[in-house]
Amino acid sequence: MRTRLLPLLIVLMAGVLLALGFPLAVSLAAAQQQRVVVDRIDDTVRFAALAQFVTESTEDAERRATLRRQLERYHATYGIRAGVFDRDGRAMATSPRNWSGPAEGPGRGAFQEALTGRRSQDPAQVWPWQRHRLAVASPVVRDGDVVAVVLTDSPTGQLRARVLQGWLLIVAGEVGAMLLAVGAAFRLTGWVLKPVRVLDGAAHDIATGRMNSRVAAASGPPELRRLARSFNEMADHVEEALEQQRAFVADASHQLRNPLAALLLRIELLALELPEGNAEIASVRTEGKRLARVLDDLLDLALAEHASASLHLTDIGELAAERVAAWRPLAEEKGVRLSGSGGAVTAWADPVALSSALDAVIDNALKFSPAGAAVTVETASWGTTSTIVVSDGGPGLTDDELARVGDRFWRSGRHQNVKGSGLGLSISRALLAAGGGRITYAHHEPRGLRVTVTLPRTSPVPPDAHGLRR
Repeated sequence: MRTRLLPLLIVLMAGVLLALGFPLAVSLAAAQQQRVVVDRIDDTVRFAALAQFVTESTEDAERRATLRRQLERYHATYGIRAGVFDRDGRAMATSPRNWSGPAEGPGRGAFQEALTGRRSQDPAQVWPWQRHRLAVASPVVRDGDVVAVVLTDSPTGQLRARVLQGWLLIVAGEVGAMLLAVGAAFRLTGWVLKPVRVLDGAAHDIATGRMNSRVAAASGPPELRRLARSFNEMADHVEEALEQQRAFVADASHQLRNPLAALLLRIELLALELPEGNAEIASVRTEGKRLARVLDDLLDLALAEHASASLHLTDIGELAAERVAAWRPLAEEKGVRLSGSGGAVTAWADPVALSSALDAVIDNALKFSPAGAAVTVETASWGTTSTIVVSDGGPGLTDDELARVGDRFWRSGRHQNVKGSGLGLSISRALLAAGGGRITYAHHEPRGLRVTVTLPRTSPVPPDAHGLRR
């Protein structure tokens, strides 16, 4: 969820920063240019005052020379071209002397505006990637008439450099703000999603059989804290309902065993009064024994789902070898080759529960493997888990049957003639789930079934930092 929420927050924050930074950058460029334009206006006004005295005495060569020296000093100091031009655009005094002024570049428009008796309008905005020049013109007025125009033509290199420098500072500020925003977004999404992760972990624990998992509603937004409390209440109700179901199954199977035992005893007594080999008595005796096995398996399943696991660091390789040795006589009697491999492999498990689960899986493999087939038990470790893989050479299962294997009382329609209650693999799953393990089923090529028991290699310590998952 964080991978979807975090990019959304980052995009929103980037949009906000751009929405603030873009007008700021435009405002900075405009302010820098306005500063330059105001300076040029002051300069043209000053030169216009000097040119007014010159034009009043057209024969005064000394004043004209003074104006020319001022323009030359101005150009040498600032690198700005400046000149005084009559109404026809002829140069009266310019620096540099060969500058044609309004005859070229942006000065023509400014010159025409100054002839109307007012200073030229502010030049268009110059951006850092443009090499335009700034032309500013002021009229020289005598007796209310415009007799000449002072024109300045400024390079924009320094202006563009200052604008670019300001933009770089804005970008640096935006990047810094973005980094802070990303860090805040990480903290915010972590704070918001922490209860969700705890809920997800607790839900997974309950789905795998650890019904006593709960979450602490101590962090996150109020809505998620209420959700955590509701989840705990739901888990309490589910656990109570399952506990009542287990108690009912255990009590019912226990209470039915005594009447069934008495019934089987009476059947045996009745068989003594009938001819030996009576088919009806044999059928009733078989069904009675089958019912007794179902009751025993129901009681075992109820106990397996109710019991808590006593986890220890166990050498599952040695344990698997012991179970292979225990079942080998039965395998030899059926003509099935039973073998084990893998060596020493450790995992956290309840040795008693794991032994019972392996017995059920190996018994199932031997039951469905024909004479001459092979059943292998292999142990291995992969990263944080260890596995025990039991493979057989039986008829196997279809894809649809693989999806249902392990369900209570389910048996393949092709194997109804094989003894069993359909609870053995369900008992194995319950025993393994109590200790954090799981059991999966797959095809074993070229034929048969492969059952994988997966166990954790690290101690399942309750994550107190994330909640009360016990």
